[in-house]
Amino acid sequence: MSSPARPPVPGGVPAPPGGHPLRIDPRHSITRVPSAPLPVVDETSAGGIVVSRRQGVDHAAVIARRNRAGRLEWCLPKGHLEGNETPEEAAVREIAEETGITGEVLRRLGVIDYWFSGDDRRVHKVVHHFLLGATGGFLTVEGDPDGEAEDAAWIPVAELNGVLAYPNERRLAEAALVVLVGEE
Repeated sequence: MSSPARPPVPGGVPAPPGGHPLRIDPRHSITRVPSAPLPVVDETSAGGIVVSRRQGVDHAAVIARRNRAGRLEWCLPKGHLEGNETPEEAAVREIAEETGITGEVLRRLGVIDYWFSGDDRRVHKVVHHFLLGATGGFLTVEGDPDGEAEDAAWIPVAELNGVLAYPNERRLAEAALVVLVGEE
């Protein structure tokens, strides 16, 4: 049978039933210093879905890159705006660098807005996505200046939902499919 808890010891912690009171020596207590909030950085990127019609089926060029955990994930090509680039200009450039495919903007698909933290900052990232029609080039990741894209593939637009790693990008692929089906 357990004994009742003892009354609290001044400066101590009450004992659990059947236990002994804990004594905290204030000389050995740990003082927690609140950490300073991480600085916030805003980043803007652009990319999208570049399509080419092959045997009557629209295909999109997608890339495979490693996530922070080192896992390979299929995603849409995208990257930071440089200098005074517009999001449209950056999307055309980034898609060409990461896939080897040149394209022409057909329409805006949407904007993805998210947050993530690094070791030294919090990042608020806004990514503008566009639907592009392929105008030339051949599929390769050799032109990626950052070397982030490890592979590239042509995937039927109707199958992107089962290939793309991120839900927001899958929603953009669905929007692109609606646009492309409406143009047939």
